[in-house]
Amino acid sequence: MDRDALGTFLTRHRAGLQPSDVGLTVGPRRRAAGLRREEVAQLAGMSTDYYTRLEQGRSPQPSAQILGSVARALRLTPDEHDYLFRVAGLSAPDRHHRGDYVPPALLRVFDRLSDTPALIISVLGETLVQNEPAKALFGDASRFTGMERSEIYRWFVRPGTERLRYPEHDHERQSRAQVATLRAALGAMGPNSRAAELVRELTRRSPEFTALWDEQQVHRRFADHKTLLHPELGPIEVDCQVLFTEDQFHALLVLTASPGTEAASKLELLAVLGNQRFATER
Repeated sequence: MDRDALGTFLTRHRAGLQPSDVGLTVGPRRRAAGLRREEVAQLAGMSTDYYTRLEQGRSPQPSAQILGSVARALRLTPDEHDYLFRVAGLSAPDRHHRGDYVPPALLRVFDRLSDTPALIISVLGETLVQNEPAKALFGDASRFTGMERSEIYRWFVRPGTERLRYPEHDHERQSRAQVATLRAALGAMGPNSRAAELVRELTRRSPEFTALWDEQQVHRRFADHKTLLHPELGPIEVDCQVLFTEDQFHALLVLTASPGTEAASKLELLAVLGNQRFATER
């Protein structure tokens, strides 16, 4: 691990970004050139102290998940992402199979979505970035690690908690959709991929998954109309639109409701409620 190179790289890229580049508002008295350390830390989902130690070369070797979060916060290109991993002493993940990288162009679209739930997920159902309304609706996904980062995994392994946000009558449809999505991911990623590892683990742990997997269904959802359950606001009827990247490995999900409806009013309240009880119950 080259701590000096890592610190210099992070400092220069932080200084090269403006708040508007990452969807942040600028106050009238702002004097700092580029982003502040606390802003990068906020975008990366870590403490300011930890990020500061990274820049100053005082931290232990960061994990791949930490580096992926920093790369997203700094809007690094694929080449810059790989360099970040290498100076931190880690091998750069395969660009076609890694789930932590988010294309900067997709992040720029995401940055403009602050008034309705929006999130970016990987092909394996891992939530990579959420805005505040999405955290209020789904809970903060950054607390999950390992296979539990995948919503598909949690859906079958932790059904008693993961399925709370869907009405019971919709569980079977969602289960089938999760399995069909994973089979599509396996076809794209291959037999030696994280998708294959996820299939093996789910087959071992969930009879429900195994039965549905044997049906050989394959598809990706580009749009959906569904009802979500929130602990304070109750049922919210939403339309979910999906924007895939060209390689189909990442998707931007945007949830909206028809203007003037009760559901639209509830979505507006999500930003006020913040990430409350639902995150602690799941």
